[in-house]
Amino acid sequence: MHTMQRLLKHPALKACVMVALVLGAVAITNGSLDYFDDEQWPEFVVEKLPLSSTFIEDLWIHALQIHVVAAAFALPGCLLLTSRFVLRRFPRAHRWLGRITGIVVLFALVPTGLFMAFFAKGGFRGGLGFVVTGVIVGVSMVRGIISARARRFVEHRRQVLHVLAQLSVAVTSRVLIFAFDAAGVDGEVAYLIALWLPVIGSALIVEGLVPRPTTVFDLKRSLHAAIRRRLRLSAVQPHLVGERP
Repeated sequence: MHTMQRLLKHPALKACVMVALVLGAVAITNGSLDYFDDEQWPEFVVEKLPLSSTFIEDLWIHALQIHVVAAAFALPGCLLLTSRFVLRRFPRAHRWLGRITGIVVLFALVPTGLFMAFFAKGGFRGGLGFVVTGVIVGVSMVRGIISARARRFVEHRRQVLHVLAQLSVAVTSRVLIFAFDAAGVDGEVAYLIALWLPVIGSALIVEGLVPRPTTVFDLKRSLHAAIRRRLRLSAVQPHLVGERP
């Protein structure tokens, strides 16, 4: 576990990941501009239409557009929020960026993502994947805000990294889809793997990257264990109790 943590925290690897996410975010944002062209919808939108009613279609399209704008802000925003350089040099900007990013994620990105999950490719399994990643983002953002206000900064960083990791699924999922397509993997199977693998893998990476902070319960448990060891020592070798190394 410690070896994995050191590997994940290696500066070169972190720099490569950050650069890849920035380039991926730029590419996705640039490719999403067609979603705002009412005269020529991209293939992704055409595949979804028609829906059950004109109202649902309009609602889905507006949700997609809001989701694209929110994601275009949230991913770079979370990248800056995880930057120790920004935190140390510009703490006030860090706080305001965190507040704005939190609002965008909780009131735009997550709600629209959960709504569109009902129409996701891959049926129930595909939709569930988007629901899972959306719930992780929403819960982690709320917990991140609470921990920041309580000045539990280790926990705050863990939660922001969870948000960033799930937002990065948009990048890693597309890379996997291209790789599977080049390898000739069945389209539906490739789509589901490319969705679920980054969702679960990103969550596990954050859990391995940032250890959970020690809680009051853990401290009490450690104290009780120390007392029990001391009592056993006094029963077996009473002359050692009280000695200092």
